[in-house]
Amino acid sequence: MRPTFVLVHSPSVGPSTWRSVADHLTAAGHRVRVPSLLHVGACAAPFWPHVVRAVRDDLRQLPAGGPVVLVAHSNAGLFLPLIRSGLDHPVTGSVFVDAALPARQGPTPVAPPELLEFLRPLAVDGRLPRWTDWWDEADVAPMFPDPATRRTLVAEQPTLPLSYYEQHVPVPEGWDDHPVSYLLFGPPYEEPAEEARARGWRVAHLPGEHLHQTVDPVGTARHLVELATTP
Repeated sequence: MRPTFVLVHSPSVGPSTWRSVADHLTAAGHRVRVPSLLHVGACAAPFWPHVVRAVRDDLRQLPAGGPVVLVAHSNAGLFLPLIRSGLDHPVTGSVFVDAALPARQGPTPVAPPELLEFLRPLAVDGRLPRWTDWWDEADVAPMFPDPATRRTLVAEQPTLPLSYYEQHVPVPEGWDDHPVSYLLFGPPYEEPAEEARARGWRVAHLPGEHLHQTVDPVGTARHLVELATTP
């Protein structure tokens, strides 16, 4: 049985960041699920159990025992070990896409100290602006393929509490007992890509901005299939 691709978006954005890739994978004959994590920021801390539960609940629509490939973008990478450990479905592969990596041991901070220092002055009553509102227009505009896509993706973004970025995410032992790989788009994710290589994972590079899956869904889908199916 072909594995189902489970495309997990960062809670900082929304599931539409994966829609075009999902469409191309589906057209190529693959089963795809795109769980929504848009509610996570409205939940009580700790936030990571809500991420795991959302993916588990979404996969109830799949046949019992059907294999899956987990694909995590951006800070969703920090939750991938917990998702893998919390599923009943066998995981045949995991792909980090321009993503933060879980620590090799112990809990992983969602945001490093320098990012928290940047974020704290942005919070109003404990809640942050939308992710794209953190940055200058010159940094944001190149991430989107066209104005219509930008409007859709920006409108969907949640306003997360600062406490989401202050959390530490557990890393279950033995979560990486299956093929794991990394798809790099570009800065500032070269360092996690190098760390992935140091861990012995396959690493591929599709040059682009952080939301490049929305700009080149065909290339992204192709790389996901190659990383998930090639030893």
